[in-house]
Amino acid sequence: MKILITGANGQLGSELKDLGRSYPQSNFIFTDRTEFPLDAVAGTFTRLDDIRPDIIINAAAYTAVDVAEEERELADKVNHLSVAQMAHWCESNQAKLLHVSTDYVFDGESDTPLPEDAPKSPINVYGQTKHLGEEAIIRSGADAIIIRTAWVYSAYGKNFVKTMLRLMDEREEIAVVNDQIGSPTYAKDLAKAILTIIHSGKWTNGIYHYSNEGRISWYDFAIGIREITGFSCKVNGISTEAYPMPAKRPKYSLLDKKKIKDTFGFHIPTWRKSLEECLNKL
Repeated sequence: MKILITGANGQLGSELKDLGRSYPQSNFIFTDRTEFPLDAVAGTFTRLDDIRPDIIINAAAYTAVDVAEEERELADKVNHLSVAQMAHWCESNQAKLLHVSTDYVFDGESDTPLPEDAPKSPINVYGQTKHLGEEAIIRSGADAIIIRTAWVYSAYGKNFVKTMLRLMDEREEIAVVNDQIGSPTYAKDLAKAILTIIHSGKWTNGIYHYSNEGRISWYDFAIGIREITGFSCKVNGISTEAYPMPAKRPKYSLLDKKKIKDTFGFHIPTWRKSLEECLNKL
């Protein structure tokens, strides 16, 4: 089985690369933005014709949420138009597509965990382009799985956990938003889930939600990091309004994961257990 993975140097791509060594029966082809530039939409079919994968794992995305407000065209190319091309190629070549999406397709106005069929109403450019990418996959008729996730972190790349470690080491006091609710996702756990789905023989197309178990705020997440690492830095909780950003954030993005657990028999670790594992690795 030939598996193409885009975004090889990102958080999820790096974890897939590590875990892929445990699947010698598969031929993994990892590509980064230089080898498979998703903003070069017109060349997508040619590149896929050259590789001819059986499965595409699209772990690449334009994820600079605030910058996307000014770079709408680039974000749309990466998160929407290139994804549409991948889906059409898969539909035309009897290949499968596993695409990673985001909680940002929702508006954050819910107060209960979001199921896969909850109404989509993104509130920023990043969420809008990811929403359009999902819709393009569905319209294509491709044999596809879409996994929405949230608050991704790992030992690789830039993320909240690594930022907190740096700030807690440098400062005596920091402020973290305490009114945005969700659950983080350790990219290693998501990578394990993806590889399990692909190699289980239980491929069932559709949309699924995946994040670690639990319900916390960013402030709670920071407190957990401090407790596990033993930093003495004071963490103050602040409102979203007190920390304005160019792009609006959903205030509630807790994902309902019942469907992915029931379909594939997953046991999903708690956010605290996975955070401890990641911090031990770091």
